[in-house]
Amino acid sequence: MKLIDIDQDQIDTRDVWIPMPDGVRLHARVWLPRDAQQHPVPAILEYLPYRLDDWTSVRDSERHPYYAANGYASIRVDVRGSGSSEGLFDDEYSAAELDDGIRVIEWLAEQPWCSGDVGMFGISWGGFNSLQLAARGPEALKAIVTVCSTDDRYDNDVHYMGGAVLAIDMAAWAGTMLAFASRPPRPEVTGDGWVEQWRERLTHQRPLAETWLAHQERDDYWRHGSACEDYDSFRAAVLAVGGWSDPYRDTVLRLLENLEVPTKGIIGPWSHQYPDRGLAPGPGMDFLGETLRWWDRWLKGADTGVEHAPDLRAWVNDPVAPATYVDEQPGRWVGVDWPGETRRHEVPLGTGRAIVDSPWNTGQDAGRFFPFGNVGDLPPDQRAEDGRSTCVDVAVDEPFELLGRAEVRLRLRSTHDRGNVIVRLCDVAPDGSSTLVTRGVLNLLKRAGRDRSAPLTPGEDVDVTFDLVASGYRFEPGHTIRIAISNHYWPWIWPHGVDGSLDVDLSASTVTLPLAADIQQPVSFGPAEHARPIEITVPDGAAAPRPPRVVTSDIATGETVLDIDPNYGGTRHYPDGLDFLESAREIYRIREGHPESPETESRWSLRLSNDGWAADIETSSIIRCDADSFHLENAVTAFAERDGVREKIFECTQANTIPRTSA
Repeated sequence: MKLIDIDQDQIDTRDVWIPMPDGVRLHARVWLPRDAQQHPVPAILEYLPYRLDDWTSVRDSERHPYYAANGYASIRVDVRGSGSSEGLFDDEYSAAELDDGIRVIEWLAEQPWCSGDVGMFGISWGGFNSLQLAARGPEALKAIVTVCSTDDRYDNDVHYMGGAVLAIDMAAWAGTMLAFASRPPRPEVTGDGWVEQWRERLTHQRPLAETWLAHQERDDYWRHGSACEDYDSFRAAVLAVGGWSDPYRDTVLRLLENLEVPTKGIIGPWSHQYPDRGLAPGPGMDFLGETLRWWDRWLKGADTGVEHAPDLRAWVNDPVAPATYVDEQPGRWVGVDWPGETRRHEVPLGTGRAIVDSPWNTGQDAGRFFPFGNVGDLPPDQRAEDGRSTCVDVAVDEPFELLGRAEVRLRLRSTHDRGNVIVRLCDVAPDGSSTLVTRGVLNLLKRAGRDRSAPLTPGEDVDVTFDLVASGYRFEPGHTIRIAISNHYWPWIWPHGVDGSLDVDLSASTVTLPLAADIQQPVSFGPAEHARPIEITVPDGAAAPRPPRVVTSDIATGETVLDIDPNYGGTRHYPDGLDFLESAREIYRIREGHPESPETESRWSLRLSNDGWAADIETSSIIRCDADSFHLENAVTAFAERDGVREKIFECTQANTIPRTSA
């Protein structure tokens, strides 16, 4: 990792308020070349709700000054109702958020220091709304860089997978967003009225899981903000970046397959992080330099040659022993024109029939849905999971490379009118260790479409088809491809409210593997670099780190409990004097053979303090179920301290019941 010292004398950094048509003002930070007033430059926008004044400030300091030093106005804006921005937060990617985003782009293009051309970039939330705003086709937006994002809010986000409820992140992310949305504006920015503004936010907010679980099919709620609904509306050039350890990598391939605008894709070994931050798994790459070439071409008209790169530049992982942390993933870069340069190989699953009746705690070794580069994030050895699944093994005689999405075709019958089926693809080494390569899920009620519920006829064979998540992986001779089938995968997948099994006709079932092209183009990237970040330390009072993931099983009751520390890394002492203490815990419970036993719990404890003020927040989010409904309980308590006087400003517990329609 190379850290670049930016000459601050060449950059003008300022905080500004961006007015919206309804009078709300969004808080923004702008990094400009000093002479931008005399020589206007293109603007690059990052737009998200994660608090530019504190939570993302380290990450922001690595890239926004870098862009300014290279001839761009780089702007970081907090979504309305978040950070110190005015207004109220309603939901992720709401109509208000996207309408505001269009106005922000227009406002940037109108500034005297801006040339009129705007780019947009972001990871996760900022990558999502980069795609969503590009799909609206604003005239000034000429190019975007979207990292670890999705074009399909329903089936490739934190809510549903294969039409099944993503218990691990439907619950955890709803709890996380409750904790984020409950944080106050910064008094240093908003002034003496910060407590009143904070109280209004707390009074207005609604837990997001209520909304997400109320839409169990792919309806208009999910179509809103899903860029896949209208690929033809894009006008901006798109550079899409993903990682094999990130759940959103399929988006890169879909954009390459469907967009008509100039589009390129990069997929590395990375987790849910920018690929220049030095976080596992590496190796990283010169992401900022690569994006500069993109901006220079589409915002300044320079001939940087980006059009001539292969459509897809992908890292193909070499096999390694399974581990929950891999610092440097061995492998190599390949370049292909996508989707033309791949071939398909069909693998039959055998003969006869196989019963799939997995223990309800199958999935406890799935790993983290969002790996962040922390110890304990990646899936461990899959031998125990394989033992809880029905497996088909295929010997590898010659080396080959997977690149893309494998397709599963199963003929099966169910003992109930509903169920889930999960398929994992593993690499079994000669020593018996099993490395998870990829996986996929199908809620059998959604087999005819994610927008409808089609009950099964118990005992009657049906043919189903679904994809596994894209992968780039090299198989070696002497290894074995293991295709593991289960009907449970907790806590990733919330089980249906029935205790049933599946019967698979192996002779009518296949997995089709996507093989990398024989003809590949050379690919190389420079080493990772970014601007030297602001200096932070661990504040006094920070909690001692807890184990990242603990699994306990009670053999008498059959209950399995996962206790997880998500470790988002917000605990810091900042240069402006702020102490930010953040503690989170996620707990997942399930009991063998009991459909009413699944339960998720997310608890957050937060303290923000600086000279003359402090804020303390406690949040709790719990989801339980029975055969017919989900039962939600959310609680928030907030205390404000001003000049040594502490008062409780808000306390609320909400309980809601959501009918189970197809999940």
